[in-house]
Amino acid sequence: MPGAFTSGTNHFAHAGKPANPDIAAAYMDGPLTGVDKAARAIVRVVETPLGTRLFRVHVDPSRYGAEEVNAVADRVRAEKYHRIELGWLLRPAGTGDLAD
Repeated sequence: MPGAFTSGTNHFAHAGKPANPDIAAAYMDGPLTGVDKAARAIVRVVETPLGTRLFRVHVDPSRYGAEEVNAVADRVRAEKYHRIELGWLLRPAGTGDLAD
């Protein structure tokens, strides 16, 4: 999901703040603010050798179900690609022949 458009929209000039500082603190310091988890996941992906990287990595502290939904979508996508003889697109370049 894209973030805010911070130029050309006066986003911060018109952005509000919560009236209740306790609620604001809960959002800033709550269990879902661990951006370092995403950074660590990126580092792991970059350090993983070609041909062994996962197709998709999830960092979802809220556990809202993206992993399950994406697993089904990935399976259906793979079946479709194999059916139309494009299964080779599901593998990294240089890791095998182009046979489906």
